[in-house]
Amino acid sequence: MHSSNGALQERTTDESGHDDIGGRVLHLHRRGTSVVIDLSSDPVPVIVHWGEELVDSTPESLRGLAVAARPQRVSGGLDRTPRLSAIATGASGWSGTPAIEGHRGGAGFSIAPGRVDHESDDTAATFNLEDAEARLAFRWEIRIGSGGLLHQRTTVTNTGTDAYSLDRLDVAFPTPWDATELFDTTGHHLRERAAQRRAFTLGTHLRESRRGRPGADASVLLAAGRPGFGFESGRVHGIHVAWSGNHRVLAERTVTGEAFLAAGELFVSGEVEIAPGASVSTPWVIGSWGDGLNELSARFHAEWRDRPQHPTRPRPVTLNTWEAVYFDHDIDRLTSLAEAAAEVGIERFVLDDGWFTGRRDDTRGLGDWEVDAEVWQDGLHPLVDRVRELGMEFGLWVEPEMINPDSDLARAHPEWILRARTTLPPSARQQQVLNLADPDAYRHVADRLHALLIEYPIAYLKWDHNRDLVDAGSGPGGAPRVREHTLALYRLLDELKAAHPGLEIETCASGGARVDLGILDRTDRIWTSDSLDPLERLENQRHTGLVVPPEMMGMHLTSPVVHSSGRTVSLELSAAVALLGHFGVEWDLTSVDAVTRGRVASWIALAKRLRPLIAHGTVVHVDGVEPGIDVRGTVAADAASAVFVVTQVTTSAAYPAGRIRFPGLDPARTYELRMLSGSSHEPGQSPLAWAEAPITMTGRELATIGVRPPVQFPQQAVVVEIDSHH
Repeated sequence: MHSSNGALQERTTDESGHDDIGGRVLHLHRRGTSVVIDLSSDPVPVIVHWGEELVDSTPESLRGLAVAARPQRVSGGLDRTPRLSAIATGASGWSGTPAIEGHRGGAGFSIAPGRVDHESDDTAATFNLEDAEARLAFRWEIRIGSGGLLHQRTTVTNTGTDAYSLDRLDVAFPTPWDATELFDTTGHHLRERAAQRRAFTLGTHLRESRRGRPGADASVLLAAGRPGFGFESGRVHGIHVAWSGNHRVLAERTVTGEAFLAAGELFVSGEVEIAPGASVSTPWVIGSWGDGLNELSARFHAEWRDRPQHPTRPRPVTLNTWEAVYFDHDIDRLTSLAEAAAEVGIERFVLDDGWFTGRRDDTRGLGDWEVDAEVWQDGLHPLVDRVRELGMEFGLWVEPEMINPDSDLARAHPEWILRARTTLPPSARQQQVLNLADPDAYRHVADRLHALLIEYPIAYLKWDHNRDLVDAGSGPGGAPRVREHTLALYRLLDELKAAHPGLEIETCASGGARVDLGILDRTDRIWTSDSLDPLERLENQRHTGLVVPPEMMGMHLTSPVVHSSGRTVSLELSAAVALLGHFGVEWDLTSVDAVTRGRVASWIALAKRLRPLIAHGTVVHVDGVEPGIDVRGTVAADAASAVFVVTQVTTSAAYPAGRIRFPGLDPARTYELRMLSGSSHEPGQSPLAWAEAPITMTGRELATIGVRPPVQFPQQAVVVEIDSHH
């Protein structure tokens, strides 16, 4: 590591007061990404470039780059035009959104940190800063990860003798001035992560999550790019908050020529009081960039897969019982379902809600994590044993953070319910939230989960979270507890993983309401949405995958009449849309005939064959396809093979449709194409020539010219496999 001391605060100026062009510059770079930091800025470092790796730059050119980014003084402004520094505050003249806000009993609001020292190498740096007058110290951490992602985190320490009230602590990511279009996501239950775009104009675009979890309407990514950027092209920069509680993301352009994205935790009023000597950190905020959203998301996927705890064994094909039986937990019915599941090739059988004391519907029982003796006279052992005899793993649904007022636990410990007033917060699904920040409540929940995992060979927990945190406090008149509850959740997940090696956990929150890399650093997959409607899932899965690798996204084949939308869909459409992720089934397989089960088995066999490609390949979404058709796929890391799904969402403008492309392959390599599946009711009145027998084309031809898609009715899909031609 290269170290520097307090002398870094010194700078030389020319006669006009501007920084000397001989100022110092720090260049971090890795995996296609560069970050250039101007160390001669006063008094806090400034990021002057984040994006394309500067492979040809020299120390002299980097110093020139830093100088070229320094603004002039203009009329009506300050004598030194303020800049977006690592910790920008009003005391430095910055009039945009500040990095930190707080006070000591209503006073001491002004903050002006100065650099003390730093250490760095080629990929990371840590800066220590201090404001002796405000009695605050800062540590700004910045690093480029193994996939080329930019990680930032700021920690503030109270060096005073009285408490400091922290109201805001954010980190900022500068974006190019020509990135004038914003992209983020929103939604609601059953329709999470729907995209929206708008012009990135002067002012602030602010998105806040106050739900105690990211929420179904949260933006998984806030991005700024050149107008019209898509998945395949157009430079774009985006950020994600790796935090499972309240948070904010914002995009801002200032009249002084600064454009940036920023994010941090969102504190409830009075939530964070920093005691003397104590510290508080932002979550890690993670930025990616690319020529198109495909490249931006590929950095997230590559880096997440590089973690030592990332699931590496083939993702077990999973059957979840919820839509098959709901609360009707009958041992004979469930055993028959397990046998049908094993017959089609299911590898993991998950028993959903309804197994614990008094849980015959969703109005009672949450918190009483004992197997219901009336329904399960011999416990879960007969079902678990049969599941394992059939060669499948056993999984169990839990919702440990929640409690029904109609439960033995609530009657015994009403003080464990998160509330801020004498009355309970508004209910959702007839339930409240357990205060995991209470040590006794935490221990009770942890002990019950440990007991279940010790008694039964449970390989997988489906960890649900079916309501927002509303008015979540430590008790009547007490302190806010969203932050402490989130940190306690992390501790509990870490504790369970450490005590039960090999245990996998799915994070589910009314489906996809808690999708963030904070919880996904501790779990093994997400339940992407409670909507299993394949047409609704197309957009949901596309934008969830901007950050989440496909092998961590639960995608299930569903029943012909979709429970969440009432739409009637074909098995082929449902399976094809679920194919490019962690494949599973959400369907009562005992209700279908042998022929249909055989079709399900064929799709499961295909999913098993393709899952190494899905787990290690590069996700490709294709631009320029007419609105009625969706084309997406996965290309192997070595570009030797690929699989694409072509979905006919609506009728096409052209009939038959014009050509579609398959980008992402090696331009110089020759490939063989073959269609693996299609509807049994093709409307085309003559054969599709290239589907009659395999053809060969180069990767360049496939990416730039393409092929005619099959004529399909709406709500149909085909799978195309592409392999190197030898």
